[in-house]
Amino acid sequence: MAAGGHLRPGSYLGDVSALSLLPSSPHPLLLAGTGSQLLLYEVGAARLVASFRVFDGVRVHGIEPRSGGPGCHSYTLALFGERRVKLFSLGFGVEADGGEARLELEQRLPGFDHWVLDTRFLEVDGLLAIGLSDNSVALWDLSKRALVTRVKSPEKCLLYSMRMWGDSVREFLVASGTILNEILIWKLAPQVLGSSMVCSNEGNTSDVNSPKIMNPDDSQHMAVHLGRLKEHEGSIFRIAWSSDGSKFMSVSDDRSARVWTLSFKSQGFANHTASHDNVEIIPKLTLFGHSARIWDCYVSDSMVITAGEDCTCCIWGMDGKLIKMFKEHIGRGIWRCLFDPSSLLVVTAGFDSAIKVHHLCNSIFHDIVDDKKVSGLNYDSEIFVVSSPSVSGQYGPLDSKSEYVRCLHFAEENVLYVATNNGYLRQAKLSNIEDVRWTKIIQVTEKAPVICMDVLTTYSNLSLNREDIIALGDGRGNVTIVRLTSSSSEPKLDLSFTWSAEKDRQLLGVYWCKALECSHIFTADPRGVLKLWNIRNVLFSSTDIINAPQMFPPVAVFEPSFGARIMCLDASPEEEILIAGDKKGNITAYPFPKILVLHDSGLMQQKMLPCCRFKGAHGISSVTSVHIEDSTSDHIEIHTTGGDGCICFFKYGRIAQKIEFFGMRQVKELGTIQSIYTNLASESQSSSTYAIGFTSADFIIWDLENETKMAQVSCGGWRRPYSYYLGTVPEYQNCFAFVKDHDIHIHRHWAPTHDKKLLAQVLHLQFHGREVHSLCFINPASHSDPENSSDLLIATGCEDGTVRLTGFLTGSSGKWHSSKLLGEHVGGSAVRATCFIPETYTVTYNSCNYSSNGISDGIAVEKDETFLLISVGSKQVLTTWILQPRNAENRQVYSSGLDIDSKQNSRNLENVDSAMSFQWLTTHMPPKLPRNRLKSGHIKQRVEEGNFSVVQPNMDVMDHMENDWRYLSVTAFHLKHPVLRLTVCFVAVACSDATVVLRALLLPSRLWFDVAFLVPHASPVLVLRHIIINASHYKDDAGDRYLIASGSTDGSITFWNLTETIHGFMQLISETQPHMSIDYQKRPRTGRGSQGGRLRWRSLSYASKKRDGDMSSSDGSNPGSLNTAENSSEASGVENTQIVVHEASDSSKTEMPSSTQSCDIPELRPMHSLSGVHQSGVNCLHISFSTPDKSYCIISGGDDQSVQRFNFRVISSEDCLTTPARLNSHDNDTLKILYQHKVASAHSAAVKGIWTDGTWSFSTGLDQRVRCWKMGLAGQFTEYSHAIISVPEPETLDVFHDRAKRKYHIAVAGRGMQMVEFSPPEDD
Repeated sequence: MAAGGHLRPGSYLGDVSALSLLPSSPHPLLLAGTGSQLLLYEVGAARLVASFRVFDGVRVHGIEPRSGGPGCHSYTLALFGERRVKLFSLGFGVEADGGEARLELEQRLPGFDHWVLDTRFLEVDGLLAIGLSDNSVALWDLSKRALVTRVKSPEKCLLYSMRMWGDSVREFLVASGTILNEILIWKLAPQVLGSSMVCSNEGNTSDVNSPKIMNPDDSQHMAVHLGRLKEHEGSIFRIAWSSDGSKFMSVSDDRSARVWTLSFKSQGFANHTASHDNVEIIPKLTLFGHSARIWDCYVSDSMVITAGEDCTCCIWGMDGKLIKMFKEHIGRGIWRCLFDPSSLLVVTAGFDSAIKVHHLCNSIFHDIVDDKKVSGLNYDSEIFVVSSPSVSGQYGPLDSKSEYVRCLHFAEENVLYVATNNGYLRQAKLSNIEDVRWTKIIQVTEKAPVICMDVLTTYSNLSLNREDIIALGDGRGNVTIVRLTSSSSEPKLDLSFTWSAEKDRQLLGVYWCKALECSHIFTADPRGVLKLWNIRNVLFSSTDIINAPQMFPPVAVFEPSFGARIMCLDASPEEEILIAGDKKGNITAYPFPKILVLHDSGLMQQKMLPCCRFKGAHGISSVTSVHIEDSTSDHIEIHTTGGDGCICFFKYGRIAQKIEFFGMRQVKELGTIQSIYTNLASESQSSSTYAIGFTSADFIIWDLENETKMAQVSCGGWRRPYSYYLGTVPEYQNCFAFVKDHDIHIHRHWAPTHDKKLLAQVLHLQFHGREVHSLCFINPASHSDPENSSDLLIATGCEDGTVRLTGFLTGSSGKWHSSKLLGEHVGGSAVRATCFIPETYTVTYNSCNYSSNGISDGIAVEKDETFLLISVGSKQVLTTWILQPRNAENRQVYSSGLDIDSKQNSRNLENVDSAMSFQWLTTHMPPKLPRNRLKSGHIKQRVEEGNFSVVQPNMDVMDHMENDWRYLSVTAFHLKHPVLRLTVCFVAVACSDATVVLRALLLPSRLWFDVAFLVPHASPVLVLRHIIINASHYKDDAGDRYLIASGSTDGSITFWNLTETIHGFMQLISETQPHMSIDYQKRPRTGRGSQGGRLRWRSLSYASKKRDGDMSSSDGSNPGSLNTAENSSEASGVENTQIVVHEASDSSKTEMPSSTQSCDIPELRPMHSLSGVHQSGVNCLHISFSTPDKSYCIISGGDDQSVQRFNFRVISSEDCLTTPARLNSHDNDTLKILYQHKVASAHSAAVKGIWTDGTWSFSTGLDQRVRCWKMGLAGQFTEYSHAIISVPEPETLDVFHDRAKRKYHIAVAGRGMQMVEFSPPEDD
């Protein structure tokens, strides 16, 4: 609970800067430092035991634990950050791994004059050694709580890193990494009085200087210089010692890691007390493999671990070979890596806030090292090669008589079916890899190869024997069904039969469908025709049929929709629907009546036509799998995977019978996704979802929940025959087989799972991996249950182009509980601004007669409000997300990992509003080759000259390079049409080319329109805000006012009145109704072969002509043509031009103009401008309504470190001297400044974020402070409180005012995100 009148910093969600495991703990306990917080995790249970705030605005850079002894449940922790060191006592209530944790401050060391780089407990001497960045070591007496001494190395230089080793001063060693690319090795020794000795080392190399005894100023200890290493070519970022001190390793800016060994040789001295060891430092290993700087490392006797800026963690053998590399973090890199030899856990953490855990018994590490190198490891993994008996012995190039493998299919982990080009079907028993048993099942045909194969496995109700039903398609167009009973000895052929399904070379696929079991089978030809065959009577015939030809017609023929080969399908007799995906990325829905699969049906062959289709579901890449999800709502969910590396989500309306795209997840680590696998959850384990697919050369199993790689096999890609099989826990049970050089290569990792505990892969929430530029609160009123919801949702946009929805649990816990990836901007373009639209307004303008155009006034407008989230950024990408409440039956889909990043989320959350999420709605972006760019200079020149003619294209300045313009800010509001069943979202975006455009999004048709230019602008606009003034504030009948305020880089603030423009546009929409004739955007572009969402631009006049059948006259007499637009713009005082509509279509091939093309777009001049508000750019701006005097308060912050406040009113035309004809016009509305106030040095650095409600105001800046301002009368405001936050380089701020609890929740984001709480004083 925040103290009244004070700011209380809360939880920080950002990069993890320190990791450490508690020693001597019965179960692994992990300490992590993030921001100013210390987190304690129980690794096995993935449970956050406790969270402590240990510093005030200082980041935790290191953790050094010390055990209290055997049987003791307390630890001493040395925590350091920047120039501070604190000692804490960590204790547990009952058990060291599960009791309540307590952290108490024992000692606070005085601040040092240099940054602390390392600490080390010297147990023997009762000291704490502190390593400082000036290459010195301070010794702190733990019992006397006093500084004993500070020993400076004779090599005076600044350091990037330092690591110390030893339990006493006598064996104490220091390795220092300098900014000069050198490593200095030195130690402490007792001071030698009355003598100065220099010891030579004749055998050393030139890179290792002779150790020398220097005379420091200290009277107790002295520094002994042991060596200087110069092999690195970059700054030394991290050094690690082995546990016995015999070796150490270093990582550098030069992307290399080097391992060194120390050899000690005794050397005598005249004075024995001054003797020291002669040390020989030997370079042992040099490792290259990272593509960027290396941040951290670990070294032991058997392995080396490195982690770097390229987000990869590499495990190396001591022979220098790279054993494994996994890349599961995102963003700017992995800061820390950790290995626990006792539990075989590898822990990594980095910029993305995630803490990821790997177990070396996992299949991803099954080939890491031999068992003899790491004792106790048993990987249960096998890699072997087998050959079909008819193929073995063949070498060299193939000829027409050669036999080779065409198809592979696992039935279980030790049963593999193989089909060849000579028509053979064989079974391989893989129980004993030394003696693989081959069984010839059948030869389908002698003159044609097997083209396709599918296997369906069933279990008999009477026995435990497994039955395999194999469907084979050959080059003659025949389908052969084989039924086998598997036993412990050899498989028994129960039945086989063949029939002709297609002509020669026309049969390309045979498909079982699990919903139909083995009674029906589908076949596919090259033209996209599907046939359904009923084989129940023959398959379960009482008579033995061995290789008998059959003659029966198909039950149904499904006509093609796109003429492309069907690659996958799924059918649901209950829902009476069939979904098929083809080779060109399209999906088609067919009716699938239950009568088709009835047992007694004497139905004749049916011809089924498509009921709906979706072109470009996966762009131009093949659809690889289709799955129909069970649903009890009014629509059916469909999940598909494709060769574009995406998982797409569609819904099929039962009533509308239309396929609609509503979400997508792109797995960047996979080039193509073959299928999605969900394991069956047990009582002790949660269910997980995996993506199975390929990169260009590797087979990969990817955990979608934890963003981790479960298995990786180098196989040469997906084009060669392959098969895979997964067990209940794919981490420990997976098989993969592929064909290479006539042989079948099998990788099998199959460990018993009863003794394997599946560790959680992610302990801490994964957040953005780069800087956050924007955030906005999602109004709790939009939640599914706002009254009972105790969590706050925040939408954030990041430099890497991602948009996330993060949940914060309010109350006593005050913690971040979820972070979901909504999606990514096209091409990964950076997100610069976000805007949430919390409510919808209805247009009211009595003087405007909206035409229903044939639509009855009795049509009810939908009562459900539409909540939108808009994000904009680089490359002029504007993406809109819509809030979609989730039904209870659909929550499993999302909790299965397709949009939640951690298993911990679904287990540990309480009172979380999991029944809501945003889904992608539409994306607007300019063409790749911008043309006819409207420059700010053009606008300014035209305004000065009074010439509003169309600017002609300037061919000399046409930019044929990649579009580098970016959106800097966005604001939006939602208006409901009073007659039509549609709403319009007006979006104002500011671009870096100093243009501001007002656009309109027509819903639900998703059509984009360019409405107006806001001119003039001599410099780019950094921030936009809108104002909607209720009509009740005025006495006229002109309705609501719509205003836009902007802050520019020149320090000015400008206002525009959009009211007439918006009313004119709404009337034009009611007359033309473009949504009735233009198709809309289907799915976003991914940049990986996807052609979804191509843009086509048309004017409203063209749309109207198309709708009316092009029957209008050429003079523009059509009511929806240009004349209508001109009349509308004349009435509003806007330039007479058409409004341009942007249609999203997947079939247009026309060239697109620039998104800010000057022709056809009207221009709107400002109603008021305030120049010189700030000396430089206006970084942030916020507007609130003041109830007492009915004025508006605008507060801004800039690069000049100042905060400026204005109060103003908008005076209507009725209060001005004007003619009666202009009474209902807004042209004479004026803005009147009531008062203003400025605080010149509000922050000690640039102000980046600000918010106000007229009573309190909050701001943040690059000084890493949040300041609270008390807003007084007559425009005065003073600082009331401030707090230091853990977010470095804050970029943005937003505030949610909980009026019921009288609290302000302030969210600040930059490099991470932090919540700050403020409770006003009781007397406020």
